[in-house]
Amino acid sequence: MKISTKLKIKVILKLIFLNFFLFNSAYAYLDPGTGSFILQAIIAFFAAAIAFMSGVWIKIKMFFKKLLKFNKKENKDNKA
Repeated sequence: MKISTKLKIKVILKLIFLNFFLFNSAYAYLDPGTGSFILQAIIAFFAAAIAFMSGVWIKIKMFFKKLLKFNKKENKDNKA
């Protein structure tokens, strides 16, 4: 018997839901090192996102600069 991928995903999501929302307490201790690690991960995520988006932004700007230069050149040729 073959189980579809959608059914597997639904079952996994339901199990995750049950795991996170039905159990009350974990009685876990988070020391300051764990908190600083989480904070460091959040800062690293935003730094990486900004670095990635700056590269994409430069490519977008270059595309529009080339497009506008092409349009200006084309308009000059049409007027002449």
